[in-house]
This record gives sequence, structure tokens and C-alpha cells, in this order.
Amino acid sequence: MKIQALAALNKQEELKDFSYESASLSENDCIVKVHTCGICHSDIHMIDNDWAIAKYPLVPGHEVVGIVSEVGSLVSHLKVGDRVGIGWQSGACMECKDCLRGNENLCSKNKGTIVGRHGGFGSHVQIDSRFCFKIPEELESAVASPLLCAGITVYSALRYAGMTSGQNIGIIGIGGLGHLAVQFAAKLGNRVTVFTTSPDKEKFALENGASEVVVGTPKGTKNKLNIILNTTHNDLDWPRFLSLLDSDGTLTFVGVPPSTLSNVHVGMLLNKRLRIMGSPIGGRAMINEMLEIAAKHKIAPVIEKFPSARANEAISKVRANKIRYRAVLEF
Repeated sequence: MKIQALAALNKQEELKDFSYESASLSENDCIVKVHTCGICHSDIHMIDNDWAIAKYPLVPGHEVVGIVSEVGSLVSHLKVGDRVGIGWQSGACMECKDCLRGNENLCSKNKGTIVGRHGGFGSHVQIDSRFCFKIPEELESAVASPLLCAGITVYSALRYAGMTSGQNIGIIGIGGLGHLAVQFAAKLGNRVTVFTTSPDKEKFALENGASEVVVGTPKGTKNKLNIILNTTHNDLDWPRFLSLLDSDGTLTFVGVPPSTLSNVHVGMLLNKRLRIMGSPIGGRAMINEMLEIAAKHKIAPVIEKFPSARANEAISKVRANKIRYRAVLEF
């Protein structure tokens, strides 16, 4: 079938109208008619080829929600008419130890939805159905889109850092990732402390579920923290944040600072048995769990909607950090 899309024809260019023929439908594939697609900073990194893996023409879009319009011969968990979501990952080997443990996101042969293939900024997208996820009825499509990347990124990081309930959780940053992390942590029964350098975000953080907001350099918190999640891309005073952790506490990263953690000495970790870890997206089971939790507890990103005809305007606003807090295209 002919798919109408928006593509960057070359590095750092604005998106233009583009059409392409879908591939032959393999036994595990499905075709999804796109309804909404979030705009993530990873889309911009791919448009600009910041990671040197982009191929042009590039159709961005990996926070897709739409309706299944066709399925391959072996697809039994989805049917035509199902509303599904697609995130960053489009495939894995399904045979290695990580895949068999349910950690397909850690597979050495994992495939990205917009890496070497066309993504969701278009009328349809073709994908391995095993990486499509049914969207709960309670979640509006535009709201569900950012959950498929931003939502699973923070939820998985908190879970693998050991988040349960009844804990003290710290979130660094209250942007596109952070405001979702606050909701997941708070609505699962934890006390949340937000760290921000923006005084104007204090009220917003409290409204999203934070119990405490520390503005500026953290000098202390009311309680020692079990987990601190960094969602920013800034160099911060990491020894200071480590000092805020309780015994067996974890400092985990989804935001990537530009510099190495050269000011962190191993001795800082020994006395209280602290951990530093990083976390990518989650595996398939974790994505399904995240969607169910979001639906049950009414966890939703703050979004700005744009018709697909205004995609370049929306991308410009994301580039300039003028979106509060996630941009979503409607097709």
C-alpha cells in the first residue's frame, strides 16, 4: 500500500510530504492506521543525525497510537480494529537471555522504530505486532502517545531502581519526563521530593503529586530518599545528591549529563551501600504494566496537540523547549 508521510529528506531539514510503498506483510507484522504520534527529543536527534545512525529520507515518530488495519498470518493477540500503541522499540532477536527474561529492550539486536525504517509521522506504520500494545479504553489516544516513550522510560527506571510503595522518592527535573515520574511515584503510594532550578514549577510539581519541592541547590530533604531519578541532561552536584540517599539507596539516570561522573568517588557508595545505575526504556511486559497503571490511576502527561500539517511548528517548539510538557501530532 502507498503510505503518505512526513519525512526529513536530509540532515537537519524540515519535514516535507513524502510517500512510500509498505513492504510485504510478514507473518508477525501488522499495519496500524495512525491517529496520534508524540514528538520526542529522540525524533529530533534522529532528524539531525546526532547519533550517526539516521538514514534519509527519515520518517520520525515513535510514540504512535492508532488502529490495526491489517495483520500477518501468525498474529493472534491483535485483530483488525484494535487500538494499539508503538514505542521506541520495533524488534528484538526474541532468543537471547535478555529476551527470554522479558528484557527485550536490552537485547543486543534490538531494533528502533525509526532506525533504518519509517516511523509514525504518516497515515500508517508497519511494525512487528509483538511490539504493539493494546491501549486501555480509559486512555485517550493523544494522552497515551507520550506514555509509550516518556512514560515507560521513567516507570521502568523507577521499578528497576526498586520502587514499590511507602518509599521516599526524589525526582530531579519537572519537565517532559519528570512530571510523569512524579505522578507514577506518588500515585503508587510514595512520598515524592522534586528538585528543580525553576521556582515557577514549584506549584505545578505539588499539583502533580509532589510532597516537597527543593528549588535550587539541594541542601537537604525532610527524609532520606530511597531512590533519586535524574530526568535532566545537566551536570549537577552528584555527590550532594548521593548524600541525600538512605542506606541501600539508588541514584538512577534516564537523562544523560554531558560530562562523566568524575567527581564521584567509590568511597561515597561504600558506607551506605549506594548504587548508581542507568535505565533505558522497558520490555514488553513492563510497557503493558505501565499502561495499566496509568489507566487505573489516571496518570497522564500534560500535552499540546498539533494537527499534522503543523508538524514543523511543533518540532520547532520542542527544539526550543517551549512545549509544556509533551507535543502530540494528530493525523
